[in-house]
Amino acid sequence: MAPDRTTTNVQIALPKGRMQDNIFKLLADAGINVRLDSRGYRPTLSVPGFEAKVLKPQNIVEMLDLGTRDIGFAGADWVAELEADLVDLLDTRLDPVKIVVAAPTSILERGKLPKRKLVFASEYERLAKKWIKDNAIDATFVRSYGATEVFPPDDADCIVDNTATGSTLRANNLEIIDTVMESSTRLFASKRALDDRQRRDTIEHFVLLLRSVLEARARVMLELNVPANKLEAVVAILPCMREPTVAKLHGDAGYAVKSAVPSEGLPILIGKIKQAGGSDIVVSSLSQIVP
Repeated sequence: MAPDRTTTNVQIALPKGRMQDNIFKLLADAGINVRLDSRGYRPTLSVPGFEAKVLKPQNIVEMLDLGTRDIGFAGADWVAELEADLVDLLDTRLDPVKIVVAAPTSILERGKLPKRKLVFASEYERLAKKWIKDNAIDATFVRSYGATEVFPPDDADCIVDNTATGSTLRANNLEIIDTVMESSTRLFASKRALDDRQRRDTIEHFVLLLRSVLEARARVMLELNVPANKLEAVVAILPCMREPTVAKLHGDAGYAVKSAVPSEGLPILIGKIKQAGGSDIVVSSLSQIVP
């Protein structure tokens, strides 16, 4: 059971390690500055209503599950590994990785594991053992504490590890056999925190600010001019959030059209706009989009 607290501040856990830079940048883009103390473990946020602490992502999951922290950033892989009963508030889509099963190419038989007793090494004990059981593998499990990719072939036959690009695995002559799950940095909450109305309101506003930045990062502002007789053709191909903003140009020279569009596929969209009669196209970045 979590300890009783008299403060109404939201207890937020910020990640230590490789996640930290991306999360601090996300917060800054949302207008939330993080000021670290001399030791870097108890920072302050530039918005009221929060008490922050820096922890390792695995510990963040444990503290959220225990209820000593209200919200925190962690990888979905560690929530799955620790079987924590948390609320997934927001997928930042930062630090995407895959949890994979990999083995040296030298032991594979037609791309598959050999039919013999194997040794698996991983930091992900529960996920690895579940995969072993689900695939009816005769195996012994060895717990690793980092640098799992160096275990094969001397100290293990296979590993279950996270990878972003697969380059480290390839450098160690390891081939991916299967993907256990995909993960990214997410904002999680303890269920206990959301039961408190005041904390829940603060948390929901915090999520809104972060989501507005993530939405803006995925879109650009597109502005263009179009003759009156081509307006409907251009509007029809714009992937708008709702409807584009349309205003008459001076001297009835046509219309100015403005729309926040997905940045993915922008080169193709610009080509279609030109073909439909649009001109004077301007593309600019966005900071936040609040629905």
